Amino acid sequence: MEIFSKSEKSKSLSARIKQRAKEMGFMGCGISKAEFLEEEAPRLEEYLRQGRHGKLKYMENHFDMRLDPRLLVDGATTVISLSYNYFPETKQREDSYHIAKFAYGTDYHFVIRDKLRELFEFIIDESGTEVNGRVFTDSAPILEDAWAKKSGLGWVGKHTLLLTKPKGSFFLLSEIILDLELDYDEPFRTDHCGSCTRCIDACPTDAILPDRKLNAGKCISYFTIELKDEMIPSEMNGKFEDWIFGCDICQDVCPWNRFSLPHHEERFMPKQELVNYSKSDWEEITEEIYGEIFRKSSVKRAKFQGFKRNINFVSGK
Repeated sequence: MEIFSKSEKSKSLSARIKQRAKEMGFMGCGISKAEFLEEEAPRLEEYLRQGRHGKLKYMENHFDMRLDPRLLVDGATTVISLSYNYFPETKQREDSYHIAKFAYGTDYHFVIRDKLRELFEFIIDESGTEVNGRVFTDSAPILEDAWAKKSGLGWVGKHTLLLTKPKGSFFLLSEIILDLELDYDEPFRTDHCGSCTRCIDACPTDAILPDRKLNAGKCISYFTIELKDEMIPSEMNGKFEDWIFGCDICQDVCPWNRFSLPHHEERFMPKQELVNYSKSDWEEITEEIYGEIFRKSSVKRAKFQGFKRNINFVSGK
């Protein structure tokens, strides 16, 4: 009878989890120890103190929970970080209004959450023991980029998004937090942005600051997605460069995204209207057509009135 040490079992299970995640379509899977994010604490405190979160008041809640996953899952010992590609093969026509690529198809919360639950069930079955845990995809106070870096998936670029060499940044992050000890990966310690400042220079609202800081309250995505029922400030006139839901400017100019490959997720495929609509088509959109095009879409977050407000603001009407 072959006897394995606890360390060997952890390594074997970790390898099987990563293999299963790859088979399920995840771009990357890294594993880190669940503990307090000591380095991130002063950065988060400064971010809130300087008001760079704009009117996102929820960011002021659960400060300790954002820094310690053990407050989300009792007895948590492990954070599994996963990335999922959303870079599309077919994009919108250049001469139209733009929607961020992550919102081309079905809302990623539905797509990735289903996969996370399936992977969690796999982990329980493979571990042969009782496992307590939760799955998250942009659905809880978690510093996703920090955990992804800690698990070895990549580095935080100057646009404040995670970058993976050589795959870029067009991917979504998610986590499984659980009370099962696994084999932990080394944090990603190098930086590959160099002296490049293309993302900072290209941002039309100056939302990207030096030293990997973001003024979210000036980001086009903040105005077009989060600021649902308010008027967009007049000082932003002419600065949105035709973006009506989200923004990909800082990612589009990033040299690492030259290596982005199209995803293979059927549910992320865009409808033909989204790809082919002209500016006049968007300007004339009705609530009924809006509902048809964006059924189960992240664009529903803006609601029809917010979406129309964005179009009118960008078009100058």
